[in-house]
Amino acid sequence: MSDPHDHSHPGHGHEHGHEHGHEHGHEHGPEHGPEAGSGKNAVPPPPGDLPEDAGTQALADALRSSFAIVKVLMIGLVVLFLFSGFFTVAQQEKAIILRFGRPLGGGDGQLLGPGPHWAFPPPIDEVIKIPVGQVQSVNSTIGWYATSPAAEAAGTEMPPGPSLNPLQDGYLLTGDVNILHVRATLRYRIAEPGLRYQMELADGSNVVRNAFDNALLYAAARHRVDDALTRDVAGFREAARVRLEQLIERQNLGIIVDQIDGVRVIPPRQVKESFARVIEAEVMRGKELNEARGYANQTLSTARAAAAARKNSGQTERTRLVEFVAAEVERFTNNLPAWRANADLFFQQRQSETLRAIFTNAQEKIVVPDRGPGAGRSIWLQLDRELPKPKAPEPPQRDSH
Repeated sequence: MSDPHDHSHPGHGHEHGHEHGHEHGHEHGPEHGPEAGSGKNAVPPPPGDLPEDAGTQALADALRSSFAIVKVLMIGLVVLFLFSGFFTVAQQEKAIILRFGRPLGGGDGQLLGPGPHWAFPPPIDEVIKIPVGQVQSVNSTIGWYATSPAAEAAGTEMPPGPSLNPLQDGYLLTGDVNILHVRATLRYRIAEPGLRYQMELADGSNVVRNAFDNALLYAAARHRVDDALTRDVAGFREAARVRLEQLIERQNLGIIVDQIDGVRVIPPRQVKESFARVIEAEVMRGKELNEARGYANQTLSTARAAAAARKNSGQTERTRLVEFVAAEVERFTNNLPAWRANADLFFQQRQSETLRAIFTNAQEKIVVPDRGPGAGRSIWLQLDRELPKPKAPEPPQRDSH
């Protein structure tokens, strides 16, 4: 007889296999077939199933956290990207925005004035600032010998060679076929709107420098060497400025010349002493000419003053004499009727008036009337007046000390 427990055991084994097949799915199903229903052949579940589920869950949680952090970082980067597009234009500046290489807006609307603005950050937009109104400067050394600012400042320039080297030294030719060294500084401002200077010229400062070099070459070719060195330095500078403004207008550079300063014109260093002697002679010549002109001007001024004084004196004397003669004529005309009425009485009255005027300060007067022609007369004068007694000299005063 069989044990009833033996009949129930296969059933239990089948249930156990069924449960494991349901829990582990296809992974463990093949391993737990009908044979696994017996208690002897039952296989326990793998010990790594539960830890694998916990790792998967942890990995999913980590991924979710990572995605959240990445999302926050992406949002922050987008915000930072947008805020990086803010920029400020200074007072003496204009700005233009290029979107994919093309300017935004049209005409004057392309230019942004001073203040804060926004644009998409690169590579979408590019902000170009134009220093309108700011003074720019370029130096022209096309006519200067080979040197450096540091060597000039330190006084350590190399001595000149026996002759000028055109491969290293720059120079300008004058109108009388002489050589000069010239350098100068141009100060200019970009004219509004400044698009031509900033957008169309590859390097605006180099283009302006080339025009400035051309102007100096032009001015040197139209001046003699002595004029450019000493006699007409201002004319040399003005000729360069006029030529430069013509080139600016012709080439449409879009700048305004402020001033040309730092102009230095010297002869070649190889013949510096010879030019110095010539300049010294020119200075002495000018000094002598100035002294001669000064003496001539002084002499002419003195002669003109003396001539004017004599003319004025003669004119005054002429006026006085004419007035005197006119007064005498008037007096004679007024006295003529009285003389015609009684000539003797008129004569005696005029004689008395004349004698009274003559002897006004005389102490004694002796008047002898005229007896007429042909009558003789003797006059005896007794002069016995005592001479005044001389005054006795005063005794000298003694000093009380």
